[in-house]
Amino acid sequence: MITTADFRNGMTIEMDGNLFNLVYFQHVKPGKGGAFVRTRLKNLKTGAVTEKTFRAGEKVELAILDKRRMQFLYREGNSFFFMDTETYEQLPITQEEVGETAKFLLEGTTVEVALCDGKPVGVEPPVFVEMEVAETAPGVKGDTASGGSKPATLESGMVVNVPLFIEAGKRIKVDTRSGEYVERVD
Repeated sequence: MITTADFRNGMTIEMDGNLFNLVYFQHVKPGKGGAFVRTRLKNLKTGAVTEKTFRAGEKVELAILDKRRMQFLYREGNSFFFMDTETYEQLPITQEEVGETAKFLLEGTTVEVALCDGKPVGVEPPVFVEMEVAETAPGVKGDTASGGSKPATLESGMVVNVPLFIEAGKRIKVDTRSGEYVERVD
């Protein structure tokens, strides 16, 4: 058990039988009444983000997670198969547990898999991934690096807005936190 004074961003807590990742917290001391802590929590199972207010000093159950580096091997139906890079054991993880990370996964991508009591509860991709542009509208004469943007479909099927000079077949770097174009790689 921890108190609200121990909150840190990225911490995982257990409430109502669910695991939540602490995305944001703020201690508030109003002029009248008792102090409280305003939080933004992400449900690790559903991915839904909710806001909750705790009284100052309230006790919360800390979830102990085991994070392991794993490599994405392949997808079969509703399951994604990962290999532990230390033990070489394969672990199937469902689409629901992978969540939004699925759009950043290519064969060979190394990710962090969070396990709670041996069960996978979340997959965290690297901060940046490099992907090839599979399809985008052709560039037009006069396009500049500081000009507008256009949608591009990447090899994983994800759609990202890219600068006008990016063409199909080019590799780009994407920020997995925001899902946005960062730079051209080649």
